[in-house]
Amino acid sequence: MCGIIGYKGNKNATSIVIEGLKLLEYRGYDSWGIASKNHELDIIKRVGKIGDFQDKSKLKKSNIAIGHTRWATHGKVTEANAHPHTSYDRRVAVVHNGIIENFQELKKGLEKNHRFLSETDTEVIPRLIEENMKEGFEEAVKISLNRLEGRYAIVAINQDEDKIIAARKGSPLVLGIGKDEFFIASDVPAFLKHTNEVIFLEDGEIAVINKELKIFNQKTNKELKKESTKISWTLEQAQKSGYPHYMLKEIYEQRDTLKKAISQNDEDIKRIAAEINKGFGTFFIACGTAYHAALTASYVFSKITKKHINVVLASEFPSYEHFLTEKTLVIPISQSGETADVLEAVKAAKEKKSKVIAIVNVTGSTLMRQSDVSFQLHAGPEIAVASTKAFTSQLALLTLLAYACSGKLEEGKEKLKTTASKVSEILEPASENKIKELARKIKNKNHIFVIGRSVNYPIALEAALKIKEVSYIHAEGFAGGELKHGTLALIEEGTPCIVFVAEDETKKEMISNAMEIKARGGYIIGVSPENNEAFDFFIKVPNSSSLSPIINTIPAQLLAYHLGLERGCDIDRCRNLAKSVTVK
Repeated sequence: MCGIIGYKGNKNATSIVIEGLKLLEYRGYDSWGIASKNHELDIIKRVGKIGDFQDKSKLKKSNIAIGHTRWATHGKVTEANAHPHTSYDRRVAVVHNGIIENFQELKKGLEKNHRFLSETDTEVIPRLIEENMKEGFEEAVKISLNRLEGRYAIVAINQDEDKIIAARKGSPLVLGIGKDEFFIASDVPAFLKHTNEVIFLEDGEIAVINKELKIFNQKTNKELKKESTKISWTLEQAQKSGYPHYMLKEIYEQRDTLKKAISQNDEDIKRIAAEINKGFGTFFIACGTAYHAALTASYVFSKITKKHINVVLASEFPSYEHFLTEKTLVIPISQSGETADVLEAVKAAKEKKSKVIAIVNVTGSTLMRQSDVSFQLHAGPEIAVASTKAFTSQLALLTLLAYACSGKLEEGKEKLKTTASKVSEILEPASENKIKELARKIKNKNHIFVIGRSVNYPIALEAALKIKEVSYIHAEGFAGGELKHGTLALIEEGTPCIVFVAEDETKKEMISNAMEIKARGGYIIGVSPENNEAFDFFIKVPNSSSLSPIINTIPAQLLAYHLGLERGCDIDRCRNLAKSVTVK
């Protein structure tokens, strides 16, 4: 979940690495550090955000450097725990993303000859390398890797060699190929300004960057020949483009990203629909926001195709493995394509020889490469930790598949295009100002409840998640009929409750649920095409009937954003969270 970047070339490596770390800060922002190679290794480590760093005079010029921005797993947020970590003689420096599961055992064995300076699992890696340096730097890294258990992406440099060595197992690393220069990073935006030619490392591969790039299989030590690919994303897409925050930019981009998600090749959609129709059991697996998209889609499939879809949190998927056969279809859904729990679920499915069809946003991601077939959302880079445009793109693509399964692909496309065209109505200044007004009214509340029924029940879950992520207000989402089964006891005078009321078969029941809460003193915030006497505050949305989840999501995203602003929160970098969850 941390961000890594390394550079070797004919430019100033320290400047490039600092620049790259700023672009990777969405992956971790507890602390950061950089190691560059001169006559000795120069290391700077700081607690806090790299965006706050101003004293560039401390950065010595070099042609080799590695950097890291941290999301803490092992050890508190301190300068000592920040990366890079070094060998005891400070001749080797390492940055690491992931978790070394056997670090305690390794540390115990090393403590005879080493005094450890941090609480991290990472520090055992440079110490292991140091123990084996008599074999040479490259061989020492390979020997050390063979002793590590867990998931990792590792980049190492050595004071005595003009070389960067990188390896991965379960955590992403991508190489950037420039003219007489090489980059290595957790994610493409870190070096997209310099090159869009990339090679994605696979598990068990080691990259050695010297005057040229060589990639080896870790087990066999055999050199591999890998072709580079071109990334279609542009640097402009990965920047704020005049918006104050990435989150707001990405909310507004939904005017276009929904259309892109729908613009899939018809024959590809029909082929996947045929796989779903013939599958002996279909599983949607996902985490967090993507799980809410999957859950919404299960209602859509039930309504449109009369087909049952199993929806399982990826972290819970091991409990369902015994249901898997060669006839099972597994559809993992992920924005990043690097979520550890999703990748573990895919691994389990592949072991059972189940077919895997991924829905993913990031080109070249591990999930994309490990699946039998993949569908891209075409939403472009999503930088804010709280997912917005990827979520609605997932909803659109999954809805398209549901219509295709029932032989109504064209009908589904037309309905989705109509819905996408209505998004601009919610993003008009008058609509957003209404949401700003609401944020000011409820910014100091301790609890917010959100309810919906049918396809809008998962949207209630997603709305609550966004509020929690961005504003740090406790929020809970429920099915409309569930509040009275216990949680109604928490409703006090003025407790805000967001109620999604669609123009569908659930409308009357939802109004009744709103009245039940209102009778206990709750403050009812209605999100609906029509106002109602039950509402204390009304947010008008266009009528989109069965596709209301896409429309209803957007005011919830805006409310979370403006609540975060009112409360002084770090909008794009939610407290204690990271964008890409690459640890289990």
